[in-house]
Amino acid sequence: MRQFTEEQIMFRDAYRRFLEAEVAPHMEQWREDGIVPREIFRRAGSQGFLMIWPAEKYGGMGDDDFRYEQIIIEETVRAGCACWYNTLHSRLVGPYLQRFGTEEQRLRFLPSCVSGETILAIAMTEAGAGSDLAGMRTTVVDQGDHYLLNGSKTFISNGINADLVVVAAKPVGAEKKHDMVLLLVERGMEGFERGRNLKKMGLSAQDTAELFFDNVKVPKANVLGEPGKGFYHLMEGLAEERLIAAVGAAANARRGFDVTRDYVMQRILFGKPLSEQQNTQFRMAEMDAEIDMVQTYVDHCVAEHNAGRLTSNMGAKAKMLTTEVEWKMMDLGVQLHGGHGYMDEYPISHMFTDARINRILAGSSEVMRLIIGRDVFSQKYQSMLA
Repeated sequence: MRQFTEEQIMFRDAYRRFLEAEVAPHMEQWREDGIVPREIFRRAGSQGFLMIWPAEKYGGMGDDDFRYEQIIIEETVRAGCACWYNTLHSRLVGPYLQRFGTEEQRLRFLPSCVSGETILAIAMTEAGAGSDLAGMRTTVVDQGDHYLLNGSKTFISNGINADLVVVAAKPVGAEKKHDMVLLLVERGMEGFERGRNLKKMGLSAQDTAELFFDNVKVPKANVLGEPGKGFYHLMEGLAEERLIAAVGAAANARRGFDVTRDYVMQRILFGKPLSEQQNTQFRMAEMDAEIDMVQTYVDHCVAEHNAGRLTSNMGAKAKMLTTEVEWKMMDLGVQLHGGHGYMDEYPISHMFTDARINRILAGSSEVMRLIIGRDVFSQKYQSMLA
């Protein structure tokens, strides 16, 4: 039995209705357009579905229970609307303002973020710096009353729609490889340009762009957190970021299972439903058990996160396991659909391509294994049976 409060169950029902009425009917068109209209952020914000955690003085509900975001992620996936990655705005980027922003910054930016008028993005990745942030080449120079920002970023989700971008850069002449500054770069700042909306294998309605910074003057009032500590600020949010990925992957695996189950029960092969073939039953039974198991661990991690006990290692385990199980389910789903699974008119087709990025984003499966392996062979490791 999953643990949600009565208020959260009501929230789930309301958000499900919102998706069914306002988002799901338009997703096919938005995939073709390569972007979700800005208006949908405003509609979600006006109904209280965009940001839950900000305090009432910033326009939010003031409830930091992660289960609200879990519900948003699960229902967005369930409705087939994962291309509208609203959690990037609301729970991946927004909390940086809460954790490291000044009160002036929170008052200036959060209300319009809650309402959906201001759309958020975060710019870390560069052509030669993905998982290895220490290798980034975007630079800043302290000019007294402002920073001068130069460089470029790539693969930035919400890159076209974003009005406010958290940009990570290295101070020129920094002695330590992890010296980093986080800057709040606003739409319209001179020298801040966007490249093309990148064509991707999947998640085609999620705008993803290159960003360019040519002598952008960023006022000191837009420095986020402590200058030089940006790398550590980014690391602080990684456990939650990986939990977010795990929640989405587990939900998508379950949706893939449900879509496939419905298909094989209707598909006739050799005179009987495909679901009556022993191979189908065995493979689907295995996936049903694996998805249930990872969902249980994800729910455990959510509870640990709410209690302030989620560790980097736990987040890495959840992210690695869920995305691997998700991919296993997507592959099986296409296989059991046969030729139909290769046709985009069937949901499993774009679910397959959408899911491929999940073993890469927020830290690849290989990086997750490194994190877990280091813990396994560290002096602090303790067996669960100890």
